[in-house]
Amino acid sequence: MVLQNTFSGNPLDRAGDLRNDNDWMAAQRRHPQATALVMWEGRPLVEPHGDGERLVWLSFEHACDLVKDRDLFLGLWKDIPAFAIEFEGSIDPTTGPCEHMGRFIELREAAAILPATEAAMAGEAKGLFDWRRRHGFCSACGKPSEQASGGWRRVCPACGTEHFPRVDPVVIMLPVYKGKDEPICLLGRQPQWPKGRMSALAGFVEPAESVEEACAREVKEEAGLNVVGVAYHSSQPWPFPAQLMLGLIAEVDSCDAVPDHSELESVVWLTRAEARALVDGSHPELISPPPFAIAHQLISSWAYSED
Repeated sequence: MVLQNTFSGNPLDRAGDLRNDNDWMAAQRRHPQATALVMWEGRPLVEPHGDGERLVWLSFEHACDLVKDRDLFLGLWKDIPAFAIEFEGSIDPTTGPCEHMGRFIELREAAAILPATEAAMAGEAKGLFDWRRRHGFCSACGKPSEQASGGWRRVCPACGTEHFPRVDPVVIMLPVYKGKDEPICLLGRQPQWPKGRMSALAGFVEPAESVEEACAREVKEEAGLNVVGVAYHSSQPWPFPAQLMLGLIAEVDSCDAVPDHSELESVVWLTRAEARALVDGSHPELISPPPFAIAHQLISSWAYSED
């Protein structure tokens, strides 16, 4: 099995064919064991357990009593339908309808503490709610659209256009130069990050562009380096709001990196030993991306490899 980064490894059967059947969806909503996780403005509700905090799951009926017409179908867990509901607004629901149920936390914090499967389900819910919030109107005619397929489709009753959730592909790459006595990798820093934080380079894939072309363009734009080889590492769903991070190792033909200050404040080359110190937290000056980020996995994979 390939590496599963945080927000992947979702255990639910999304029932992609069945959810388009209105009668089937109605039956799932009536299922006596149907459950729902709870969100508030993209934050999942968690509660303490013996081995750490976990998602709060309510009966679907109870969840719908808390929030009307704000539910989504996530999938099936061993034939039991799983949904999500979302509160909107600035008032924390734990001061009202969700009092004594736990606490709402930012999804990045959740990614660091939840089991992988629960982080994946919360990420799915956040991505779908974000998409629905941004696509309440038809992009073809401007009229209000309506939810269908349990939240996985929106239909415009005025012109009939169907809309589906979109995912934005992003290349995230670790440039590597092999022309010195030992290989070195390049990291960049954005000025808004915490002091010392360094990470892999990244950028959106543009229309009519392959993954390899996007990788080469972004490395050239951000660091002034020419990519001569691209190797795939892994991918990561990134629900902030709806991206798919495509992790790459990019071999470059020079170590003469020049940061584009419109995107990067600075860059740094690291040996494997320095990269290992970065990811294990012992580097004297630099800070790694958090372990739940694919950038951390890219750096760690290269640092502990031997090729």
